[in-house]
Amino acid sequence: MFELQCLAAAPWALNSWQAAIPFVVTFAAIGLLLAMGRVPLSYNVLNVVVRWRTSLMTALAFTLVIGLLTVMLAFVNGMYSLTESSGQPGNVVILAEGATDEAFSNLGMADVSDLERQPGVLTDGNRPMSSRETYLSVNQLIENPLPGRPGRRFLQIRGIEDPAMSARVHGLELEPGSQWFPDSGVEELPGTGGQTAVAVVLGAGIARELGADRSPEMLAKAASKTHLAVGETFVVGDRTWIVAGLLKYSGATFDSEIWGKQSLIGETFGKPSYTSVIVRTAGPDEAAELARYYREDYEKAAVAAQVETEYYKSLSSTNLQFLIAILVVTGIMSLGGIFGVMNTMFAAISQRTKDIGVLRLLGYRRRQILISFLLESLVLAVIGGLLGCAVGCLSDGWQANSVVSGGQGGGKFVTLRLTVDASVLAVGMFLSAMMGFFGGLIPALSAMRLTALEALR
Repeated sequence: MFELQCLAAAPWALNSWQAAIPFVVTFAAIGLLLAMGRVPLSYNVLNVVVRWRTSLMTALAFTLVIGLLTVMLAFVNGMYSLTESSGQPGNVVILAEGATDEAFSNLGMADVSDLERQPGVLTDGNRPMSSRETYLSVNQLIENPLPGRPGRRFLQIRGIEDPAMSARVHGLELEPGSQWFPDSGVEELPGTGGQTAVAVVLGAGIARELGADRSPEMLAKAASKTHLAVGETFVVGDRTWIVAGLLKYSGATFDSEIWGKQSLIGETFGKPSYTSVIVRTAGPDEAAELARYYREDYEKAAVAAQVETEYYKSLSSTNLQFLIAILVVTGIMSLGGIFGVMNTMFAAISQRTKDIGVLRLLGYRRRQILISFLLESLVLAVIGGLLGCAVGCLSDGWQANSVVSGGQGGGKFVTLRLTVDASVLAVGMFLSAMMGFFGGLIPALSAMRLTALEALR
C-alpha cells in the first residue's frame, strides 16, 4: 500500500496535512455549491442518469488522464526516492581528481591505504572502516530472450575486497540463507567436475530483473519464482556467474548492483585499479570536514571527495528531465481534458435548452443555473479523478528500469520501485478538480446568459 507520508524529496513532496488540502478544498467547493444552489439536486442526478453514456465517457476520460498522470509521477517519485535513499550521511566517497562519477574515476594509486588512515576515519579494532571498490558497467548479451524481454542490458558491477566490511560501510545486510562470496571469488559448479563460476552477491532489484529471463523450464525448477535464488546461475560474456547471496532491499542504487571479488572483476574486465574508496566517519559534520580535507589539504594525491549522500543526490539530472517531460505531457492532456469537458457540457446545454427556459420561468436566477451546471461538471471530474487515483495506486511497488545521471555523462542503470504517496494523489486530485472547474465554467456561463424566451423559442 502507498504511504501517507512522502519520503522522497521530489519537487511536489508534501507532508500528510499539506497533501490533504486539494481533497479538502475540492469537497468544500462542492459543499459550497450545494449550499448556494437552489436548483434541486435531483434535476442534475436525473440528467446524469438519462445521459449516462456521455456522463460515463466523461468520467472515464478523467480516470484515464489522472490514472496515467499518477503512474508517471509514481515513476519519477521512485527515481527521487532511489537517489535520496542511497548513501550514508557519515560516509565520504573519494574519486580521482576531476571525476564526478564512479564510472569515469581511476584512482591510479599503487597504495590507497593512506586515504583510509586519515584522522576522522572510524576504525573497527585496527581496521579502518573503509571500502575499496571498482565500479563498472558491463553490456550483457542475452541469448534467446523470452518474448517481451530485452536482448541485452547494462549490468552495474562493483568489485570489492572485503564484502562484509563494505556492507557495514554502506549499511547493507544479507538476506537470510545468503552468504558472501569466498575469498577466491569463485565457486565450483555442482556436477561439472571442478568447473568454477564467478561467485557474486546480487541486489534485490537486479536479482528480480535477471530472474525474469529464466525459461519456463528453468522457472519450474527455481527455488524462487520472483528472483534468482542462491545457487542459481546466469551468463555474462563467456563466464558463468553463480549467486552466492542476496542483499536485503534497501531502496538505494545498490539494489541494482552485482558485487564480486575486486581482483577477479578488475582482471576480467580490464579495470584493475580502484575507482573509489568509501570511508566511514562519526557523522555528517565529520564527513563534510573530512571531504573538505581530502579536496584541499591532502598532499599525497589529488582526489575529489564528497559526502556520500551528496554524491548520490547529484545523480538527479535524469529525474529533472523525466519531470519536465511529464509536465509537458500533463499540460497537453489537461488541455485535452478541459476541452473534452467543455464539449460535453455544451452538448448537455444544447439538449437541455428548454429545461433552462422552464427553470428561468420558475424563478431560478442566472447564478443558480450557473451553479447547477458547474456543480455537475465538478462532481463528474471528482468521481473520475478519484477513480484515476485508485487505478494509479495499483502501480505502487511496480518495478521499472531507468537511468540516473548527474548530467556530465555516464550514469547508472538502475531498477526502482514506483512509489504512489499522498503527494502524488494530491497532485492528481488537484488537476482533476481544475479540469472539471474550468471545463464546466464556460458552458455554465453560456447557459446562464440564456433568457427564458430564447431557451423556449
